[in-house]
Amino acid sequence: MTNSQNPEIEPLSRIQILIAMAVTSIILFGVAKLWLYLGDLQLRPLVMTVEALGLGIAIGLGLTGLSSIVYAAWATYRESADFYLAMVLKPLSIPDLIWLGLLPGLSEELLFRGVMLPALGLDPIGIVLSSICFGVLHMTNIQQWPYAVWATLVGMILAFTMVETGNLLIPIVAHITTNFVSGLSWKLKARS
Repeated sequence: MTNSQNPEIEPLSRIQILIAMAVTSIILFGVAKLWLYLGDLQLRPLVMTVEALGLGIAIGLGLTGLSSIVYAAWATYRESADFYLAMVLKPLSIPDLIWLGLLPGLSEELLFRGVMLPALGLDPIGIVLSSICFGVLHMTNIQQWPYAVWATLVGMILAFTMVETGNLLIPIVAHITTNFVSGLSWKLKARS
């Protein structure tokens, strides 16, 4: 999918993408902090262990592999993903992918799995509602609905992981791994 099919979205520069990631992360951190304060909630625990890091990396790699399967099998998703990833990744350099992993991985997980999920309930309803919100965050326009559907499903997997383990570090590491590995794969494929 090219920008000619989405003429309302102009390509951004590398600096604009990096600034947008930073600003979005700051806003999401701020919303999470405000929600914690006003909602009298506590952030879900972050327990740093080798097992948690390993499980987070394994889930992130699993999500990346699953994304490849969905990409190959679902043409509408492939077009949506290509547009979204080209818009976000094309201007970035390979070292920028570290920020692509860290900033959204930390801020989105703190808000959606660390604060929103427990506020809505650590149950199937909370998992679904927080994941739908996560998916909507990834929809730049209505044509990007397949990418939003995929992000919603990823959100459900990350939320389920948080509920089952009780450790916010695992979905954070999974999200960072997925963003970094997917971004790196896309960049290397685009170069060849």
